Amino acid sequence: MTRLQKILREPLLHFLMLGAGIFVLFGAVGDVRDEKSDRIVVSAGKIENLVELWRRTWQRPPTPQELEGLIEDHIKEEVLYREALALGLDQDDTIIRRRLRQKMEFLVEEVAAAGEPTEAELQVFLEKNPDAFRVPPLVTFSHIYLSRDRRGASVHRDAERLRIRLVGSTGRVDPAALGDPFLLPHDFKALPEYEVVKLFGREFGARLLDLEPGRWTGPVESGYGVHLVFIRERTEPQTPELADVRDAVSREWLAARRREVNAAFLRRLREKYTVIVEEPEWAGRGPKTAEAR
Repeated sequence: MTRLQKILREPLLHFLMLGAGIFVLFGAVGDVRDEKSDRIVVSAGKIENLVELWRRTWQRPPTPQELEGLIEDHIKEEVLYREALALGLDQDDTIIRRRLRQKMEFLVEEVAAAGEPTEAELQVFLEKNPDAFRVPPLVTFSHIYLSRDRRGASVHRDAERLRIRLVGSTGRVDPAALGDPFLLPHDFKALPEYEVVKLFGREFGARLLDLEPGRWTGPVESGYGVHLVFIRERTEPQTPELADVRDAVSREWLAARRREVNAAFLRRLREKYTVIVEEPEWAGRGPKTAEAR
């Protein structure tokens, strides 16, 4: 990476550019309203914007009558907006405050999203956050289900007898025919550990990771009843290569970058203010003053 590229990727430069842009924008808007507060100008650019929004919504351009209605609606909105500001209706309005906060956060996040991460940055992010992308243990297995409701106290004895019958079996049997009716499938392929737990319960999932592959074992308890299990294949948890999860790593990198830039920009903004937190009388302490850091 060249020195210029490093400078262009520097967050401080982004903050300065963002701040300058906001300053210029606010200044321009303020000048127009101060000079001509009683004028409403619907510019050609604004009309093109109204037409484009209509086209995206209805997949066609507006008719002359529809365009006239769009312009009139925009003028009505501008008139009501200005009068509401003049009456101070925007003051102490929770919804407006939240919306303005969101817009500021979106504005800062756009700066964070401006640059694509390099392969090196993604690799470092993957290495620092392996658990977020780790492939969980996967297990391929078959099971024979025995119902407690049907068999009662003999369910474990029946399971043991069936297991002895299946000693030496390669697993090429029909689990549905040997056991009791079951709503879920009898064969599962490459099922993640969390899915096993979701379907059969935590105890069953924990046992499944310890059973010896290649033979019928059990009985294994679940929330449904008792099972004999044949583990066909099991893989250990592993951190994938960047090429296999690049899109996911890129999304998480960008989300982390946005949070980082947002937090840093907010810290810089807070340096402009002295923050005073007045505690209520029931707290039993006087006003607390703290300068923003």
